[in-house]
Amino acid sequence: MKLLTIAAILGLSSLCSAEVFLHETFSDGENWTQRWTPSTHRADLGTLEVSSGKWSADADKNTGLRTTEDYRFYATSTKFDKPFDNKDKDFVVQFDVKNEQNIDCGGSYVKIFSDKFEPTTFNGDSEYNIMFGPDICGTKSIVHAILQYKGKNFDLKKTVGAPTDVFTHTYTLVIKPNQTYQVLVDGEEKAAGKLEEDWDFLPPKTIKDPEASKPADWVDDAEIDDPSDIKPANWDDIPEFIADPEAVKPEDWDDDMDGEWEAPSINNPEFKGVWSPKRIANPAYKGEWEHPEIDNPEYKLDDSIYHYTFDNIGLDLWQVKSGTVFDNILVTDDVDQAKKVRDESLALAKEEVKAKDAYDEKEKAKLETDTPQPPSTESDNEPIDIDLDDLSVESDTKEEAKEEVKEEAKEEAKEEIKEEAKEEAKEEVKESKPAKDEL
Repeated sequence: MKLLTIAAILGLSSLCSAEVFLHETFSDGENWTQRWTPSTHRADLGTLEVSSGKWSADADKNTGLRTTEDYRFYATSTKFDKPFDNKDKDFVVQFDVKNEQNIDCGGSYVKIFSDKFEPTTFNGDSEYNIMFGPDICGTKSIVHAILQYKGKNFDLKKTVGAPTDVFTHTYTLVIKPNQTYQVLVDGEEKAAGKLEEDWDFLPPKTIKDPEASKPADWVDDAEIDDPSDIKPANWDDIPEFIADPEAVKPEDWDDDMDGEWEAPSINNPEFKGVWSPKRIANPAYKGEWEHPEIDNPEYKLDDSIYHYTFDNIGLDLWQVKSGTVFDNILVTDDVDQAKKVRDESLALAKEEVKAKDAYDEKEKAKLETDTPQPPSTESDNEPIDIDLDDLSVESDTKEEAKEEVKEEAKEEAKEEIKEEAKEEAKEEVKESKPAKDEL
């Protein structure tokens, strides 16, 4: 009974010690500007706004910090609620990203800094402890996990792909005191292992012995020529090419004019190629020589690689096309709390497809309504020639219509002929009468 009580107390103590050092949801309107400090390192930084984007599953819950200008750098940061020393603690950084602009080239990652960080001069060269998150450009889309160790930055050697769609995704990095890590995308583990193995923080444990070298008499050849194999005496007497026995001298060949005729050459079917002795196993072969290794005198185990002191987090980005929304930026030592926040984000993300479809339909309808109709012209009032053969009517009706048209055409032709005959008769009468001057 005492053991259960002690276990319960220890469990409660563990829960009480778990802390959230930052959880930024941008849910209080423009008050975010009181917590975040824009860099003044350069004057042409892009503008950020609080927005859920052009579409969202829940406009209030999906509100985040959004990039608004194309072809711009962005640099802004905020302090933690209190400094975070992760010695003997789990470290978790997690955030949501929606690249609703169908990003073509730009970063969507965060940088986490120590208490020595200066926010007003924040720029790409500012020293950071960790850089984590997606980076997309063209066909390259990866999740960075860059850790600083003794003043140098080291990138994760494993490749983690970043989603390239327009929906919200949650990125999580967990670093534990036992020097292991996890990278999660939407709660799914994409990389995990030991810090020492998956980053080149430390020199190799062993190196090739600089004083060792391959012995001069070391035999590297696994096979040798068979000394008992002798080339046949007539091997070289067989030519590679011979005259074609089926070739015939052309009848119109003139030796005086064309020279002496020679049959064309063909490959000799009896030619066996260049002779070489058979190969046999080399009795003196010792195997492939391996350079012996020794302990690296420069290697020193460091069980504090995971350990940092954090106090600031920021966005240092370049984007060709703006529209990225950052939300739920979380820094904690509580893996369970991170999962709880992540599950809420993922539940909303499932509804985004419907929200996006509704937005697209609305935009389509708006476009159709706003598109002006072309003005009517005089040609609209002009008579239209109709080919009766193309009318979708019954065949009897078609034939009747054709006959009516034929009859009308005949009558018109008769009338034209009569009128022409009358005119010609009048002209003849005029010509037959003598002119008054001739009388």
